[in-house]
Amino acid sequence: MVIGVLALQGDFIEHEKKLRECGAEVFEIRQRCDIERDFDGLVLPGGESTVIGKLLHELDLFESLRNKIIAGMPVLATCAGMILLAKRIENDNKVHFGTMKMTVRRNAYGRQLGSFRTQSEMKGVGNIPMTFIRAPYISETNGAEILAEVDGKAVAAREGNQIALAFHPELDECNMVYDYFLKSI
Repeated sequence: MVIGVLALQGDFIEHEKKLRECGAEVFEIRQRCDIERDFDGLVLPGGESTVIGKLLHELDLFESLRNKIIAGMPVLATCAGMILLAKRIENDNKVHFGTMKMTVRRNAYGRQLGSFRTQSEMKGVGNIPMTFIRAPYISETNGAEILAEVDGKAVAAREGNQIALAFHPELDECNMVYDYFLKSI
């Protein structure tokens, strides 16, 4: 199984390490020729969604990746990646891929000092550690299935081939989220 990890900005290296631990072959998507490879799934990492969105357009990756997601390519999106998938961003007029029927709130837990760790149940995965860093949360869904909540806020959702998380599974020892993603392919 081959997974492409968007490697424009953010914590892509940590995702690559976790995917390899789970037995996947991994490559980085940095330029247009990278998405011409055959691959089975896509990871959109955390980072800064505005920067990632801008780079997707500047590097001519946006339309091709969006089309792959719409065509059914399995995608795991964390933090900023979740914002890229959302049809609506509550406190921002910009929409990026807009492929997942949900509204997210950017930086919902505040600044860097509002970062935290917890443990919670994720449907289909189990009780897992969750690390939130300047994280968004899902404020509304219009078709996406909620997979996890923390303190009454939706922090993970799935819609068809798309899994979106507000937290960073790549920063914890647990690989259960990656196993869940790879089994969905």
